Amino acid sequence: MSDSHIGQLWPLFWQAAWETTYIVAITLTLGGLLGLLLGLGLYVTRRGGLYASRPVNAVLNVLVNFFRPIPFVIFIAAVQPFARVVVGTGIGNPAIIFALTLAAMFGISRIVEQNLVTVDPGVIEAARSVGASRARIVRTVVLPEALGPLVLGYTFAFVALVDMTAVAGVVGGGGLGNFALQYGFRQFDTVVTWTAVIVIVALVQVVQLAGNVTARRVLRR
Repeated sequence: MSDSHIGQLWPLFWQAAWETTYIVAITLTLGGLLGLLLGLGLYVTRRGGLYASRPVNAVLNVLVNFFRPIPFVIFIAAVQPFARVVVGTGIGNPAIIFALTLAAMFGISRIVEQNLVTVDPGVIEAARSVGASRARIVRTVVLPEALGPLVLGYTFAFVALVDMTAVAGVVGGGGLGNFALQYGFRQFDTVVTWTAVIVIVALVQVVQLAGNVTARRVLRR
C-alpha cells in the first residue's frame, strides 16, 4: 500500500476507533447492569441464599446456560429478528449493540455469581444477627465485600467485548475489527491490519491497568 492510500484511510480508521469505543462503552453499561441483576438473582436464589428458591434458581440457570455457550457470530444471527423489534433494525451498530448487550448480560451474570459466592458467609450471618434486612445485606454487605473481584470481572468482560466487536461486520456494524478485516485482511495489507491490532491492544492494556489499580485500591480499603 502506498503512503497516499494510508492517508486516505486515516479518517476511516479514527471513525472505526470511535465506533469500537462507544459500542463497547454502551454495551458494557447496559449489559453490565443487566448482568449484575441476573447474577444477583442467581446468587440470592441458590440453596442457602438470602432469597433461596429452587424453582427460580433453576429457571435462571437454564436461561444462562442456554445462551452463554452460543458462539457470538451465531448469536448475532439468532437475535437479529429481536433486534429489528427492539431497535428497529437488524443491521448496523444498533443491531450489534443489541446483540452484544444480551451476550454480555449472560456472560457477566456468571462472573457476578462466581464472585459473590466468595463472600464469607460469616459476614452475612453477622449482619442478619443484628437485624439487617435481606435487601440491605445485599446492598451494604455482599456487593461491597465482592467489589474488588467484581471490578476485575468487569475488566475481563470489557476485553471480551472488544474481541466480540471484531465480528460486527457480519451485520454491517463498524469498529476496528471490521476495519482490519475489510481494509487489511481482505486487501492483504498487513500495515492496516497491524495498525488496528496495535490500537486494540493499547486500548485493552489501558483498561486492564485501570481495572487492576482500581481493584487493588478497593481490596485495601
